[in-house]
Amino acid sequence: MTTALNFVDNTAGAAALLNPLRLQILERLREPDSASGLSRLMKMPRQKLNYHLRELEKHGLIEPVEERKRGNCVERIVRATARHYLISPEALGNLATDPAQIQDRFSSTYLVAVAARAIRDLAALREQAEKAGKKLATFTLETEVKFASATEQHAFSEELANAVAKLVTKYHDEKSSGGRRYKFIVGAYPAITKKDKEKK
Repeated sequence: MTTALNFVDNTAGAAALLNPLRLQILERLREPDSASGLSRLMKMPRQKLNYHLRELEKHGLIEPVEERKRGNCVERIVRATARHYLISPEALGNLATDPAQIQDRFSSTYLVAVAARAIRDLAALREQAEKAGKKLATFTLETEVKFASATEQHAFSEELANAVAKLVTKYHDEKSSGGRRYKFIVGAYPAITKKDKEKK
């Protein structure tokens, strides 16, 4: 069954995914197809495509859908296991960023490390939820604020931090035996504008 997102959490899987040709194959396999079908579309030898298809299937990036008999041959139909893929920081092992090892809590490096940890945690939690047949409860709030000055940006950050601290004090119950602990992240970075994209 095709899912919306597939987390790749190991080095071998990441290496298999990042091959440029395999990325093209995965994009085409959003709709089920065979090595022969891909060969016609991509104008490449079927044997070469079969090799890459085996590698993708070995790492759970594609899956078989059905087998069709064509004359004396059996044609395997495969498809991508997800619409989108994301490599989890876990695939980097000890090289992955760790917020605990970054002293400057106001640096962009720390924000990146926290975001990477969230991706890693969500990958593990999604897998657990899928195995249990349950929906993973999450909350996302995204917005943009245009500040007139750095002073107003600083004031907003202080008010936001105080408001979050007040809510945490109100709702956090350390003594609750049946409660579930949640992690909240509040971060900010300059929004990428159309002009920024044009500069690339």
